[in-house]
Order: sequence, then C-alpha cells, then structure tokens
Amino acid sequence: MQVFTGVRSRQLSQVPIDVQLAEGVGFDGIFFSEMTLDPFLAATLGAEHSNRLSLGTSIALAFPRSPMTTAYMSWNLQVLSEGRFQLGLGSQVRGHNIRRFSVNWTPPGPRMREYILSLRAIWNCWQTGNPLNYKGQNYSFTLMPPEFSPGPIPYTEPSIAISAVNPYMCRLAGELCDGVLLHGFSTRKYTQEVILPNLECGAVKSGRKLDDIRINGGGFIVIGKTNQEVDQGIEEARRRISFYGSTQVYRTVLDIHGWGAIGDQLRELSLSGRWDEMPQLITDEMVEAFSIVGTYNTIGPQLRQYYGKFASQISLPLPEGQSTEHEMELSGLLRELQD
Repeated sequence: MQVFTGVRSRQLSQVPIDVQLAEGVGFDGIFFSEMTLDPFLAATLGAEHSNRLSLGTSIALAFPRSPMTTAYMSWNLQVLSEGRFQLGLGSQVRGHNIRRFSVNWTPPGPRMREYILSLRAIWNCWQTGNPLNYKGQNYSFTLMPPEFSPGPIPYTEPSIAISAVNPYMCRLAGELCDGVLLHGFSTRKYTQEVILPNLECGAVKSGRKLDDIRINGGGFIVIGKTNQEVDQGIEEARRRISFYGSTQVYRTVLDIHGWGAIGDQLRELSLSGRWDEMPQLITDEMVEAFSIVGTYNTIGPQLRQYYGKFASQISLPLPEGQSTEHEMELSGLLRELQD
C-alpha cells in the first residue's frame, strides 16, 4: 500500500517546505488540492523540490478548464517530474461551477466522460503524430498545428483518476480511468455496497478487473500523536461531515444509513448561513461510520484491516509544526503500512 499526503500550506512559497518534509519522513507521494492554490502550480514546485515522490492533483477542477489547457499542463508536468505526475480530476458541484467559476452547467457524468476521452485524444496526437480528431457534445478538438504540439515524451502519458462518490462516476472511473480518488464523505457501508460494485461494473465494461484500478482511500482518517490531538481531529471530522452532508449531490451516502433527515436539516442550516450549528447534528455514530481514528502508534492495524482489502493508496495528513518526535512516529507508521 502506498501512502500519500497533502500540502498543509495555503501559500505557494511554503509548498517546497511541505514537499521536502513529506519526502523526508517517507511518504510515497503528495497531493495538491484546489482550495486556495492552483494545483498545477503547486505540483510544479513539488516536481522541482523532490526526487522520488509521486505528484498528484487531488483534485484539479475539470470544467473551469478546457481539456486542452489541462492536457498541456499535465504533459509538461510529466516531463518536469520525469514521469511522476498523476492527474486527478473532479467535477465540483453545480453551484461552484456556475457561481464561483461562471461556467455553464451540463450533466457532469457525461461531460466528465468526454473530458477524459478528449485528454486521451490530445495526448495520443502529441505522442504519435496522428491527427487530432475528437468530436463530442461538450468538447471538440480538431486542430493541432505542429508549431503547437509539444511532441512525444520518453514517459507514459499521465495517469488519470477522478473523484467519485455517486454510482455513475464510480462506473466511469472503472471504465476509463487509471484510478479513482474516493471522497472523504464515504462510509465503510457505502464503499462496500455502492462504490466498489460500481467500480467493478465499469472495469468489466472495458475488459478489466477491479484490481486494475488504482483506488485511493475514502473516508476520514483522524490521527495524531496524543489522544488530545485525536480528539481535536474528531471535532474537525465532525465539522467536515456536516459540511459535505449539507450538499444534495452527496445525499445518497446519508440515505444508505437512514440519515436523510439529518441531511435536510444540514442543508437548511447552510442556506441560512448557520455553519457553526451544523456539526452539532453529527452524532458520534456518524463520525465512527465515516472515520478511522487513532494515534500514530495505534492506528496502523485498523488502516491495514480496512484499506488493505481494496485500496492501493491512502492519504495521511502531514503533522502540524516541525516536531522531530512527531516525524519519527509518523515515519514508523509509514513503514508499517508500506510493508
């Protein structure tokens, strides 16, 4: 099992510090998310300041960017990192696409399918010199003069993974992608009954098996050096569960547990801007369903028992601060999981 982490910083100038710490303590890779940083810019710094880490976007938002733009950035990063780049894409919800990015909204599943096929077609054109000729309902690409083609590279094309929660995206990941990035907002029950069967269904459609899909994580991992740090992490997990639970697109996860009414209450509170009240609705039972909890010294067996059944990658947070003691305990846990 590979173990990834993510950058802690919200400033580009601090990204190299996180990358070097991640490489130093023994992580296999590091993810760059699209929160306050552009994940491709952050990954560029990651490629410059690391030697062996796999570098992934988890996730880069697809629809605010043309597939051509994403194709260029990914191709260049694959070269810069000497083949260590993994492209992770997400659709984001309707409100953010329309109101935060001013992007026209179409059904996200079929659009993501075309996005992936477009990337493959563009990269095939660059690598082989074949004409570019992709035509779909959402995207069409038919022009690639030699002056604008970066040409072939001595590496495989970047792998593609998508974030998936609902059945269609899980099937799409299984059919067309190299990997899937399971959302934190997924319980063990939902993973076993919805996510994995639909991933396998998609894989079979393309002549593959579930084992052929790189599966990253899912759920929340609450970890710390002390019980006090773990308790703080539990409350943060409670907050995050309440945030995602207020979003209609994730309602299926709550419904499978009979928690749909709580989802309705969370949504009403969010629409009223009463964010601070939302975590109070998340019970300890819900936190337990979404999370694996423990200290660096105790959580290893739980992680192996659960994720070892289906995941090839999991993600753990970088420790806050620069405590040597934290880093030593984290390094020991990483070796335990990687072995």
